[in-house]
Amino acid sequence: MASLQSPVHSPVPQLVIATTPDSLSKNLLYVDFVGLYCKSKRTRRRIGLSSSFSRFSIKKNSRLNAILSVANLEDIISERGACGVGFIANLENKPSHAIVKDALAALGCMEHRGGCGADNDSGDGSGLMTSIPWELFDKWAESEGIGSFDKLHTGVGMVFFPKDNNLMKEAKNAIVNIFKQEGLEVLGWRSVPVNASVVGFYAKETMPNIQQVFVKVIKEENVDDIERELYICRKLIERAANSANWGNELYFCSLSNQTIVYKGMLRSEVLGMFYSDLQNDIYKSPFAIYHRRYSTNTSPRWPLAQPMRFLGHNGEINTIQGNLNWMQSRETSLKSSVWHGRENEIRPYGNPKASDSANLDSAAELFIRSGRTPEEALMILVPEAYKKHPTLTIKYPEVVDFYDYYKGQMEAWDGPALLLFSDGKTVGACLDRNGLRPARYWRTVDNFVYVASEVGVVPMDESKVTMKGRLGPGMMIAVDLLGGQVYENTEVKKRVALLNPYGKWVKENLRSLKPANFLSATVMDNEATLNRQQAFGYSSEDVQMVIENMASQGKEPTFCMGDDIPLAILSQKPHMLYDYFKQRFAQVTNPAIDPLREGLVMSLEVNIGKRRNILEVGPENASQVILSSPVLNEGELELLLKDPFLNPQVLPTFFDIRKGVEGSLEKTLIKLCEAADEAVRNGSQLLVLSDRSDELEPTRPAIPILLAVGAVHQHLIQNGLRMSTSIVADTAQCFSTHQFACLIGYGASAICPYLALETCRQWRLNKRTVNLMMNGKIPTVTIEQAQKNFCKAVKSGLLKILSKMGISLLSSYCGAQIFEIYGLGKEVVDLSFCGSVSNIGGATFDELARETLSFWVKAFSQATAKRLENYGFIQFRPGGEYHGNNPEMSKLLHKAVRQKSENAFSIYQQHLSNRPVNVLRDLLEFKSDRDPIPVGKVEPATSIVQRFCTGGMSLGAISRETHEAIAIAMNRLGGKSNSGEGGEDPIRWSPLTDVVDGYSPTLPHLKGLQNGDTATSAIKQVASGRFGVTPTFLVNADQLEIKIAQGAKPGEGGQLPGKKVSAYIARLRNSKPGVPLISPPPHHDIYSIEDLAQLIYDLHQVNPKAKVSVKLVAEAGIGTVASGVAKGNADIIQISGHDGGTGASPISSIKHAGGPWELGLTETHQTLIENGLRERVILRVDGGFKSGVDVMMAAAMGADEYGFGSVAMIATGCVMARICHTNNCPVGVASQREELRARFPGIPGDLVNFFLYVAEEIRGVLAQLGYQKLDDIIGHTELLRPRDISLVKTQHLDLSYILSSVGLPKLRSTDIRNQDVHTNGSVLDDVVLADPEILDAINNEKVVNKTIKIYNVDRAVCGRIAGVIAKKYGDTGFAGQLNITFTGSAGQSFACFLTPGMNIRLIGEANDYVGKGMAGGELVVTPVENTGFVPEDAAIVGNTCLYGATGGQVFVRGKAGERFAVRNSLAQAVVEGSGDHCCEYMTGGCVVVLGKVGRNVAAGMTGGLAYILDEDDTLMPKVNKEIVKVQRVTASVGQMQLKSLIEAHVEKTGSSKGAAILKEWDTNLPLFWQLVPPSEEDTPEACAAYEATSAGQVTSLQSA
Repeated sequence: MASLQSPVHSPVPQLVIATTPDSLSKNLLYVDFVGLYCKSKRTRRRIGLSSSFSRFSIKKNSRLNAILSVANLEDIISERGACGVGFIANLENKPSHAIVKDALAALGCMEHRGGCGADNDSGDGSGLMTSIPWELFDKWAESEGIGSFDKLHTGVGMVFFPKDNNLMKEAKNAIVNIFKQEGLEVLGWRSVPVNASVVGFYAKETMPNIQQVFVKVIKEENVDDIERELYICRKLIERAANSANWGNELYFCSLSNQTIVYKGMLRSEVLGMFYSDLQNDIYKSPFAIYHRRYSTNTSPRWPLAQPMRFLGHNGEINTIQGNLNWMQSRETSLKSSVWHGRENEIRPYGNPKASDSANLDSAAELFIRSGRTPEEALMILVPEAYKKHPTLTIKYPEVVDFYDYYKGQMEAWDGPALLLFSDGKTVGACLDRNGLRPARYWRTVDNFVYVASEVGVVPMDESKVTMKGRLGPGMMIAVDLLGGQVYENTEVKKRVALLNPYGKWVKENLRSLKPANFLSATVMDNEATLNRQQAFGYSSEDVQMVIENMASQGKEPTFCMGDDIPLAILSQKPHMLYDYFKQRFAQVTNPAIDPLREGLVMSLEVNIGKRRNILEVGPENASQVILSSPVLNEGELELLLKDPFLNPQVLPTFFDIRKGVEGSLEKTLIKLCEAADEAVRNGSQLLVLSDRSDELEPTRPAIPILLAVGAVHQHLIQNGLRMSTSIVADTAQCFSTHQFACLIGYGASAICPYLALETCRQWRLNKRTVNLMMNGKIPTVTIEQAQKNFCKAVKSGLLKILSKMGISLLSSYCGAQIFEIYGLGKEVVDLSFCGSVSNIGGATFDELARETLSFWVKAFSQATAKRLENYGFIQFRPGGEYHGNNPEMSKLLHKAVRQKSENAFSIYQQHLSNRPVNVLRDLLEFKSDRDPIPVGKVEPATSIVQRFCTGGMSLGAISRETHEAIAIAMNRLGGKSNSGEGGEDPIRWSPLTDVVDGYSPTLPHLKGLQNGDTATSAIKQVASGRFGVTPTFLVNADQLEIKIAQGAKPGEGGQLPGKKVSAYIARLRNSKPGVPLISPPPHHDIYSIEDLAQLIYDLHQVNPKAKVSVKLVAEAGIGTVASGVAKGNADIIQISGHDGGTGASPISSIKHAGGPWELGLTETHQTLIENGLRERVILRVDGGFKSGVDVMMAAAMGADEYGFGSVAMIATGCVMARICHTNNCPVGVASQREELRARFPGIPGDLVNFFLYVAEEIRGVLAQLGYQKLDDIIGHTELLRPRDISLVKTQHLDLSYILSSVGLPKLRSTDIRNQDVHTNGSVLDDVVLADPEILDAINNEKVVNKTIKIYNVDRAVCGRIAGVIAKKYGDTGFAGQLNITFTGSAGQSFACFLTPGMNIRLIGEANDYVGKGMAGGELVVTPVENTGFVPEDAAIVGNTCLYGATGGQVFVRGKAGERFAVRNSLAQAVVEGSGDHCCEYMTGGCVVVLGKVGRNVAAGMTGGLAYILDEDDTLMPKVNKEIVKVQRVTASVGQMQLKSLIEAHVEKTGSSKGAAILKEWDTNLPLFWQLVPPSEEDTPEACAAYEATSAGQVTSLQSA
């Protein structure tokens, strides 16, 4: 075999061999982070690096400032991060310089997990934590004449000082004084030797003076007391710094007697060159934690680099705003004897201006300094999902007791996180409850333990490795340096849990609320109910479409199309307060989680009662009431009110308007807060805010309950009382999932929706309902069942809302304020929703009071009809709310495009310009200081239409006819259509040549065709289900779009109902006809920003000619996310508004998530400009575009390209029936039924006409403004001004956010659009493809054998080779064979997108995403020979392998990580063990596991088969039985399939486990279980009764 080892491609071995740093710098060219430097050098420019976004600052209300200020979402969303981390530790506690050297080498191999600024040189941060190198410091001390240090009594501080020397002197004096006051002696200051020449341009601007301080602690003897004394000093110094002008420039990286942190805003490979200490041979440590940061905010700061003082954190804390608020509320109650009454001096414990990691670090630090072990602190802060855990419950009940005890006292810090920690005595790592970050560990014969985000970061002699594993969800590993022991997960936790009798305390003090029966009769008569519904703002749609639907079906109602009514603040109709709030959702920096398939990590439990002092352990802390969910019925509320320990207090929430409306609402709220304050001071542990009353009074309307809950919650936080009580809302004004979520998010622990429950009861007793049940039209339910169904629907809806933000526990969501506000003014926000974002200002208290009143009076007026009003918020109806897509508008548009009449189009334009204010841009108009020019001078329509795209509508949601007509029209224009999710038929890829009279036999169902038309979609979508994503699909795209979120339902997956999955759709998606298809909410290969960068890398790898776009949905903080995406090497960023369409989605998602694109686009454009990244990406925007004016507005706000979704469907014939989700579309646009599709009226020409008219309209506006090209106005917000228009609800909207400007990009829009595709830099695949033998084999279909060395920095290897083959031969046409063997540790996405004919072998190990999207070929992964560990016990490949695979075979000798074979369509695989969620969402293929699996096997598995060996009878509780059935392998065909796969596995990998099974086949076969989804029950493999007609017809291995 020829060996391939080119000099271009071996940076890592050199990096590792190099012993001196010089050899590094001489011969290495580092392509930093996905080859960013291709263009960015010339866009280098100075930008202010202040971390506070001035555009965002909300001034705090001074009244509150005096007390305590609440965590502000603005501060929080501008600091996001994700990273690569690891540690190395010596079990004998022997310090050595080799450990430091290895850690630096490992950091170099993590470079791709970090991010870089626009100068491409300032890293987002990297660092090292080690024990204190006394030898190095003693040598320095001697040279200074200080004499060597007393190690036991000396603390070392690593300090960042202000750049300015005078300020540094002041700061030093302050520090020395504080140490003196505390009785500590400062022994000396050492200037840390640094080499500033390696620092990037931006990082240099903010580079601090770096000094070390040595202090002597005389009065303490034991280590913990010394550390505590140093902690108090640091806290006092931070406090003094707050009031000084140098305050925000002083930062202690560490101040300790045990550990020291060297870190900075540096790329990881220069950390060692920057700090020369780290190269010094006498710098020795027994352990090192290393960290490389990828901050999504591009003004990374030196102090935010990691490790922090205790932790290195890779991930994102989603609940950070709630956590900070709760920590702040705790400040008054935290006491511990170890502080000797000095608790006041060490506050505050959190800082909203710092990152989530820094805050988690300070919370952990507080626990540890108060006497807890690091392991215990992290178990309290980041608990695992212990509830539905078969192993824990049976084997380790004491661990469950520990978690139960702390659950009500500390809300979990929830979100994806790998945490590495050390206090100098213990080093460890733990993973969040979902296991959403990779973590691998291994131990060697010479007693070293390694933990890292990736394998292969440190060179390793495999024969010395004795143990190899991975951290699973919620797991922990700890190394006790003093005792020389490694404790794996359960041992660590058991030791902590046995410290106290938690089980006894919980049993004796924690009270469960017993479920009470639902009422079996109505409480009010119909009229009283109706009056209340009117008074509290119910509409007939709320009752019929939402409440009754939930009562009948037990789930949230589904609807379609988007939200095309005005924002609540712009509407002329009255809205409930909840409608001003939009839910936030996870996007890129962290994943949404999956409440459908991964619900086992989620919980709605909530504890009620006082939360006592968490620093002191004792039985009284457990004295609380536990609720199984936050939805209470009347009986349960009664029980709570009778609880003897809670001392509940009911506070009525009505305001009095007898003296006029002015000021009444605000005054009452302040009184309510004072009443709450008094109740809590008098010992009440439960406040019930109630708007229940026997009689409604016209002059005493109810305060909107959300306003009341928010105000009381904020007031109690600011007064330090919030921990002493819980808030429950007893309210009429709460019935939809969004409303429950709002109340909980702003502080309520539980809600009793008494009017909604009464509505359910009345509905059940209604004659019409009874008749419908008798006729079998709706399911028959009892009166109790109806209420139970309603509550069930609310609970599953709540889980979904939590999961959108990636939060698993309701207790962490409570008070986390995960919303943004559109249309409430500052006074309202400051009082009730302090810390939430409200960018456009809005209604005052008096204006809200009037809106509340407009509902309230309906209950008293004689004129009011005896039924509820229908506002038309959901369905369009004449006289109801205005809908952007309405029947009149679609009629006018059809007329214009079908008759090709300009006259008709101008009537359509007229209709749009006369509409009521509907979206934010309707409040703006154009102004210009230029004279108009003739239209003839403006750029032609043909060049304008090239900026147009259509939305990502999937073939399946819409019919083949619509999909192809839209694609053909866009190709005629030179615009771009979008394939949507679900693949594309290859027949559409070549131009038509057989058209006669507008018809073509190739596409016989279309009319109006021309020769030369192509039906291909230029943009091909890669969505989370990966349906139809094959190598050939990818290489035939002009652009590839990664769909992160969808405007109509951000944070959720897609769904295609079974009745829409026809045979044709199923063929394109590699699935089965009639079986519903669900796409998961997250992409399983995007759990963080560095994962997104990896997927972008994979796509650039397989198709280097296609630009990659990332589709995001507008929300506050999107600019931060977009900066990260731009650094991740995307070519295009698409911003969608909340008003996008959808084929099917729950109503609450359509209505209550996502923001207007005007705000999202503005924030994205301006943040990118501030960070020097705007020139790297094309900005595309979509959401409710209907005309040229919309395009012009978007252009002025900074967009380069424009997407049209629903309106393009309307132009091809859609009549807005709004029944897409039923498959009954009357014009065949959104149906798969043949007879309806035959009615499809559209031809490509209609859409061509529409876009040309829009382009002409744009030309007209440009001419009037005096501009010749769109290029001349893009980003010019000065062309916009507010329209003089009066809104019904408020005059207080503030649009300055949209009208502001931070400058223009350095390039014109056309130049940005014409840039080359971003590259991956030089990659291993290019080296392989340059080999003449390989080229010959590909071009002439020959056989070739090669062996190549591989390192973890070689990512997506084989992807580009596969792309070349797929482009030439398609997915199955290649007849040659490439037999390539790789040796070493492969980087992420190894062997992605393999095609048939590629036989890849890896000898070594691999990271995440092995075999992603493979379509054929063979992949074998096996460890090197003579390992020191047992191969079948070791983790050898990472998480999420075979994601979306459509063919091929995989054999792995060893275990896989989480989510093995997720969304596998047709691949066959054998593996020797796997983590949680194995075979999730599988739709075909076959998986054999010869060993243990984790929890939740086969969740959402609708096709394919799995065989799992169960040697100790533990499999059953781990299987998710929702879909699959579990049986023994009885069918002879199934037995043959299993045996032949194991035989192949043994032959290819030499597996000893496989060989042992085959040797004793008859005893082992009965130990296998076969997992069979319904669609496979009748197959010969699964059905023993299935008799093959002749044995010859059944092949044991179906080839894919």
